[in-house]
Amino acid sequence: MFWTTIKRIVKAGFVNFWRNGSVSLSSVFMMIVALFMIGSTLLITAFLGTTLRELEDKIDINIYLTPEAPESAILDLKKTLEAFPEVKEVSYIKSEDALAVFRERHKNDHRIIQALDEVGANPLTAVLNIKAKEPSQYEGISKTLEGENALSSGALSIVGKVNYNDNKVAIDRLSRLIVGVKKLGGIITAIMVGISILITFNTIRLAIYIAREEIGVMRLVGGNKEYIRGPFVVEGIIYGFVAGLLTIILFYPLTYWLKSTTQGFYGGIDLLHYFVANFVQIFFIIMLSGIALGATSSYLAVRKYLTS
Repeated sequence: MFWTTIKRIVKAGFVNFWRNGSVSLSSVFMMIVALFMIGSTLLITAFLGTTLRELEDKIDINIYLTPEAPESAILDLKKTLEAFPEVKEVSYIKSEDALAVFRERHKNDHRIIQALDEVGANPLTAVLNIKAKEPSQYEGISKTLEGENALSSGALSIVGKVNYNDNKVAIDRLSRLIVGVKKLGGIITAIMVGISILITFNTIRLAIYIAREEIGVMRLVGGNKEYIRGPFVVEGIIYGFVAGLLTIILFYPLTYWLKSTTQGFYGGIDLLHYFVANFVQIFFIIMLSGIALGATSSYLAVRKYLTS
């Protein structure tokens, strides 16, 4: 009996979907708009995330070592710094490598290259480059390095300069920018999801409003509430399923068209590559969102006519 009732409810839902062709088409299109907002939120989040990672990679502090510092002491200092809980990674740049990078960076500036040639000896020292786990932790790392007990006396003797104070303004600005972008991403996500829920609910409520007399008749003849509600919930699920499939199909040409544009931005991301690489995840998110929105909205919309 139970499975017979389920089959009847599902069949009635499909019949309602095909019978109300124009209403179903309008509902599907409106749900596409809602799911498109959810999908766009995923892409915006990916784009912002890539940009934030690029910005965070630009932030670091350098420890300039004394010219006479032995490599064994430098490696010991590097190991000590890597043990700090705030430190993500420490890279050791030898003085020869620093000079090679400097020459490459200024290869078109003949005055600088000429000055280096006249000096003869390598004027650059070895550097330990420190990257923190969070941008806000650089100040704490710098204070730790300046503390009397932060490093052994032997390690302190090979430290020539820590450049945090020189870059403090830039680091603070980038840190505030990163925090602001994260907040913006959260606000955009909340707004998009909220709008998509409102669109879906109002669209399906309008579709069910057309069937209010049918619901009233079923109540008069003693129809069970769950039996009355069931076909409309199934119909809402169908709306979400069809809208989800169409939305996924639309995203491929959209991401293909936008990929060159987004790559042009600072820290840009190839949206087409991201869409293809994360297709399974995006597919399930959009499909499940559509089905959940359709079923929930139908359930809530029908409840009004079952309790009135």
